[in-house]
Amino acid sequence: MKFTIDKHEKYVTVQPHVEVLDGDSAPKIKAEFVLRNSGGQSNIVLDLSHVKDADSSGLRIGLLAHRMCKTAGGVFILACANQRIKNLISVCKLDGVFTIAPNTAEAEDMIFSKELERDLRGAAEEG
Repeated sequence: MKFTIDKHEKYVTVQPHVEVLDGDSAPKIKAEFVLRNSGGQSNIVLDLSHVKDADSSGLRIGLLAHRMCKTAGGVFILACANQRIKNLISVCKLDGVFTIAPNTAEAEDMIFSKELERDLRGAAEEG
């Protein structure tokens, strides 16, 4: 399975080049999330622009990434999800769990906003 990794200063974007996030593709993406997170990356964007559908395995890797990022003080964002995937997330009652951005630019804005908020909070606690 092919995917693109874009490393940025404050986050990493993982973009799978598959049509379906399922039991075949999910373990490879999960391994990438674990690798990035254990390497100190607390903010991950999953760019779903090539993905047309997902199953429970695909949703589970999203939940794993969400937990890992949250534990590390970061954020996990789903970007470019189509309506079918958004409906699946809603039906599974995970829309309150996942942070969803319409595109990667907005995901980046969300991350920088969260980082700024965390930095300001840390400065206020020191002062």
